Amino acid sequence: MSGDKAPRQKPCHHCKRRSASAPPGISMIHYEKSWLYRHCSSVQQGDRQAQKAGQLLSGLLAMNVVFLGSAFISSMIFNHEAITLADVWILLSILKVLCVCWIIYYLLGTRRQLHAVVYRDSHAGPIWIRGSVLLFGSLSILLNVFQISYSTILIECKSGVDIVFPSIEIIFICAQAFFLWHHSKDCIQVQHNLTRCGLMLTIATNLLLWLSAVTNDTIHMEIESQLREVEQRFTGNQTSSCTCPNKTICKVFQKGYILLYPFNTEFCLVCCSMLYVIWKNVGRRLSHPHIPHVKPNFRLQGVVFGPLLGAASVIIGICVFMIYQIQATGSVPNVQAFVMYYSYYIVLLPVMSMGAVIGTVIHALEKKELDTLKNPTRSLDVVLLMGAALGQIGMCYFSIVAIVATNARDLLNSLILSYSVLLIFQNITQNVFIIDGLHRQPVIAAAEARSTGCTGQRGSTSELPEEAETTTSSRREQTQTSPDKVEEVKEERPHEGHSQRRVSVLELGQEIRKVSLSYIHNYSHLSWKRRVLREISFFLVLCNIILWVMPTFGGHPVFENGLEKSFYGYSTWFAIVNFGLPLSVFYRMHSVGGLVEIYVTA
Repeated sequence: MSGDKAPRQKPCHHCKRRSASAPPGISMIHYEKSWLYRHCSSVQQGDRQAQKAGQLLSGLLAMNVVFLGSAFISSMIFNHEAITLADVWILLSILKVLCVCWIIYYLLGTRRQLHAVVYRDSHAGPIWIRGSVLLFGSLSILLNVFQISYSTILIECKSGVDIVFPSIEIIFICAQAFFLWHHSKDCIQVQHNLTRCGLMLTIATNLLLWLSAVTNDTIHMEIESQLREVEQRFTGNQTSSCTCPNKTICKVFQKGYILLYPFNTEFCLVCCSMLYVIWKNVGRRLSHPHIPHVKPNFRLQGVVFGPLLGAASVIIGICVFMIYQIQATGSVPNVQAFVMYYSYYIVLLPVMSMGAVIGTVIHALEKKELDTLKNPTRSLDVVLLMGAALGQIGMCYFSIVAIVATNARDLLNSLILSYSVLLIFQNITQNVFIIDGLHRQPVIAAAEARSTGCTGQRGSTSELPEEAETTTSSRREQTQTSPDKVEEVKEERPHEGHSQRRVSVLELGQEIRKVSLSYIHNYSHLSWKRRVLREISFFLVLCNIILWVMPTFGGHPVFENGLEKSFYGYSTWFAIVNFGLPLSVFYRMHSVGGLVEIYVTA
């Protein structure tokens, strides 16, 4: 018996030594040194190496496509005779046809294979970004319809490429929007390299479309501003040899094209961000955590001051923008319009910065744990926030240098200087607030983890018991008061006729009172930290929306005021504005998504 117990008391540390006292036919199994473990570890290492090799191959493909397209677009800008716009459009049309073919193959071939999509990333493709894809895609399709209609009217002086290119782009937008709406959460497990290369080719095509749109917008704005200067000297002269037979219809198409043009650039950037997340999820095997991922609902209960202040900011901003569009975009720009425009920003930006700072301090005071799980969507959100903010910050620094170097001290230049400094500070504080909020554990997830018995979540749910007690007490109060109301109604039943109308009015009043009391109860019984976070995030959402609307629909005082244009030169400042302005518009839109997530999870 002593020989049988020896192997149990003293574990063996040498994998090749077998206990002599063990019964015959029974060997000690060491999993850390077994063939199965070595084989599994080698398979895992092989998968990682294959994943890195596939990412490298697809990245090189995208890099070469982007460099080739950039060379074409740059050659078109600097040498119109050698490379024309039609040549660039032909290259982009070929790339779009290849992308559409790959999307069709993915939908009909790759995804229908056995065990193709075993996992789906719940963080990828939130509803707000998929909705923005549909919105911007629809407006981009309308933009191409306007372009086709305008080219069809002027078919005598337009080439066939002017009609074929937007037609192919409509097909490309529809296929890409359908793919991103239905399959943005896929973690594909088959045909890794082909899927990665297809995704990177689509990303490169969107980047080239964005670059082409930016350069075309630059040319369009330059022609428009030059025509404005010409109209001051020569009125009534038609320098264009291609005249429109119906001036009213052509003006409608031109105005619609100018109005919808920025949405095309936004569509390309949003698609690039979503496609990158899908590319990162190719071959990814999600480990199911103990805490289930719960998507909290968006509810307006619990906020009062944030919506009021935000709505006031939006209404005032729309009024300022309309007055600016009327006065500043005429033949002779009005200086008062610029003063009013910059004054609105100078008042709004410090309030937004103060709110972001207060929200960051509350995040520091909270006892929520950080979400350290690997999340490609969140890391991409951080990169996009930091990268898109560089466009607006860069333009602000260029404006500051121009004002300080020229030593301009009039009212307008002082406002521009204050606007630039405040905008830089607001972008930095808002980025810190959003990034810190995105890395916090949601309250609902922490509460469910506590109810299921998961450990390590006590800090993040320290404020939940008070709210739970208050909600249960309110339910008890409602259950206690409900019998009294029923008795009152029963007492009034014998009095029919006029009493029925009185009962209906009383019931309506009780329902209104119940709804208002429930709203006030939910607001008052939230912890003050969560309440302030919701107020701040909702206010910042509305402010970023109006700051997105104003430059998107034509509010470009950074070019129309004339200071930076005269300092840096016409072409240089145009290049700076048209590379920085789309990034700043994208930053506002992307900030709205991050702030909505902070509001929901607060």
